[in-house]
Amino acid sequence: MKSVPYKCIKFPIAAVLAVLLLSACAKKSKNQTLRLATAANMQFAMKALAADFEARTGIVSDLVISSSGKLTAQIKEGAPYDVFISADTAYPQAIYQAGYALDKPKIYAYGKLVLWSCKADKIPALSTLLTDSVQHIALANPQTAPYGSAAISVLKSSGIYEQVEAKLVYGESIAQTNQFITSGAAEMGFTALAVVKSEAQHAQGKYLILDESLYEPIAQAAVVIKRKKGNTEAARAFYTYLFSPEAQKILKDFGYSVDE
Repeated sequence: MKSVPYKCIKFPIAAVLAVLLLSACAKKSKNQTLRLATAANMQFAMKALAADFEARTGIVSDLVISSSGKLTAQIKEGAPYDVFISADTAYPQAIYQAGYALDKPKIYAYGKLVLWSCKADKIPALSTLLTDSVQHIALANPQTAPYGSAAISVLKSSGIYEQVEAKLVYGESIAQTNQFITSGAAEMGFTALAVVKSEAQHAQGKYLILDESLYEPIAQAAVVIKRKKGNTEAARAFYTYLFSPEAQKILKDFGYSVDE
């Protein structure tokens, strides 16, 4: 590149400094990684969404995976998250009401619950849970994980909760519940349809999609978190993308229902 003699520069020094400063700020904002607080059931779907979003915008996302309840507590304690992608509507609503979100939560998808087993000799069925061949039934902690709460509803709606209560093994989130099931520590367990449809898990075991009338619809919502030093512009861009036709198609491919 041809150099330009200093005497040929016509811009005032103050103007040049202002341009350089704006350029540096824009570069910093563009390169800042988004931190997405993600409910465990969305772990695999979010990896696909984040990759597609990065391909479209160049914005990199860092996923923090946990139960919706734990992520909510962390946000209230000041965890540096940009967007909260929950497994329900109650937790993001609590974040909004406490003043930690920019806007009211909006539903991005509806989750589905499955009964899953990685034991070759186990056929997933609610009736199988009553047999002596099943001694451990994995589910996420219903106090902090909406899918765990839905699993309890299924057991109670089916009238078998008291008969299997002693067999229940609780994971901190769907992610840990999945580990119990895939390792064989639990002969059977409840997880999200999006998990068993993921590339990482789709070839493992067998699953049963549970009757949705047995539990309340798992409406999943998201919010943009207020941050003094956060990348709000990029966070809003991801939030908008989450409701785009492209993102909604990815969610449907993972087994979620979306509003048409």
